[in-house]
Amino acid sequence: MKNIIRLVFISLLISSCQQVKELPKEFINEDLELHQLSEHVWQHISFLNTEEWGKVPCNGMVVIDDGEAIIIDTPTDEKSTQLLYNWLTENDITIKGAVPTHFHIDCLGGLNYLHSKNVPSYASNSTIQLAKENGFEAPQNGFTDTLTLQVDDHPVILKFEGSGHTKDNIVAYVPNDKVLFGGCIVKGKGWSKGNLADADTLSWANSIQNIKSDFNAIEIVIPGHGKVGNTELLDYTFDLFKQ
Repeated sequence: MKNIIRLVFISLLISSCQQVKELPKEFINEDLELHQLSEHVWQHISFLNTEEWGKVPCNGMVVIDDGEAIIIDTPTDEKSTQLLYNWLTENDITIKGAVPTHFHIDCLGGLNYLHSKNVPSYASNSTIQLAKENGFEAPQNGFTDTLTLQVDDHPVILKFEGSGHTKDNIVAYVPNDKVLFGGCIVKGKGWSKGNLADADTLSWANSIQNIKSDFNAIEIVIPGHGKVGNTELLDYTFDLFKQ
């Protein structure tokens, strides 16, 4: 009898494991790229055509666990956002929310499309206000300084650490995977100061120090543009803007 019970248990366990769909580690298209960085975190890359810098790669993050996902920064436009939405839903993943980390188009260019698919959005109250003032699709749900969202049992911490690239830029941290999405307040290695039209260059270095103080176990850092790195990107950015 014990052997029968053991066999039934093993059979159920195998069946349960087989139902978990293994996600591709990469997706590469001319409009969108996805690269797995850790067990639960993917980097998405879309592109923005600019007059000053040409075709600029723009980073975002997707946190995925147990059939759920949160998107940090949408791809730059509807076309690339639709590709990301399709990739997730075709892999049986429910999108629990989208979070633009500031009000520029490379963070919320696909927000209108996600809203049309009933994906809720979250952002700082400052980002919501600035999006409205600049004629962009505004995120739906606001917070002041910090908000923690859940992807299954994995927290995603959203926090305003101070002004820098813009006065509303926030970061997102996934403690289980030790991944920081710095967005445009963090510069890719070798990148210049970039677009300073809405920047607070006097506060930028201090904001980077706040990030390092609050999240001291970081192993992977995703900048707004450029290659993924580690905490050296925080040091690089600090050195760019220190007074």
